[in-house]
Amino acid sequence: MSVDELKFLEQQPAISQKRLALARWLESPRVQSVVVAVILLNAVILGMETSAALMAQHGKLLVMIDRACLVFFIIELSLRFTAYRGMFWKSGWNWFDVLVVAIALIPNAGPWAVLRSLRVLRVLRLLTVVPSLRKVVAAFVHAIPGLGGVVLLMAVFFYTAGVLATKLFGVTHPDWFGSLGRSLYTLFQVMTLESWSMGIVRPVMEAHPLAWCFFIPFIMVATFTILNLFIGIIVSTMQELSAKAEPLTLLDPAGTEQFIQRLEHDLAELKRHIQNQPPAP
Repeated sequence: MSVDELKFLEQQPAISQKRLALARWLESPRVQSVVVAVILLNAVILGMETSAALMAQHGKLLVMIDRACLVFFIIELSLRFTAYRGMFWKSGWNWFDVLVVAIALIPNAGPWAVLRSLRVLRVLRLLTVVPSLRKVVAAFVHAIPGLGGVVLLMAVFFYTAGVLATKLFGVTHPDWFGSLGRSLYTLFQVMTLESWSMGIVRPVMEAHPLAWCFFIPFIMVATFTILNLFIGIIVSTMQELSAKAEPLTLLDPAGTEQFIQRLEHDLAELKRHIQNQPPAP
């Protein structure tokens, strides 16, 4: 839950004082700091469990700490559900928390043993606890509709370039461009600028000296134009969300009340000053 859900809960007339006190305690900075600390501790433990040497020496202790962290998360979610009741399921972040914690409860036997590795997703709970990370995720989700057009543009461009590369270089370099699938994968590697020159383009240019006429424009469009469109849309969305959030800070009741009090005091002083002035000749 966030501060907005807590404020909405405080406005409910039928809410009990115990539930309200519990919600305020859960959203307090001290409790949130403890939750973040446990998440980071759990992340370190999950990383240490990947070491065979550490598991051989301290395996029992690491597993014990990991289970203690899981119990902590279960208790925390239970307290949140107790405080918010039905409102708990109205938040997508709570659904996310329940999912990543429930994955850790999968039995560690049989075909389910592989899924146990997904318990590392508990580290993603930082997204729900740290407000700044939640803002970034919210901005990314809000930008998805705008990214749809860019994704479609990239798909059309990649498909066209893949077909063209297969026709041009498939015969001489079948390992890279022998089929449409291989061409798309190779072009994706070229787009990321991973060994694109010495690893792909220069060997191709030995058989096709004018191959640079294809690869240079491809890199200019795919890497420096389309990817920058992704970044630009996400940054623009974050700026829009920040602009919408800033005016709300001006409506702080405490700040507004203090401003009104200072204004009334200044008006009273001005009135007293005018009354004490002698009449004009």
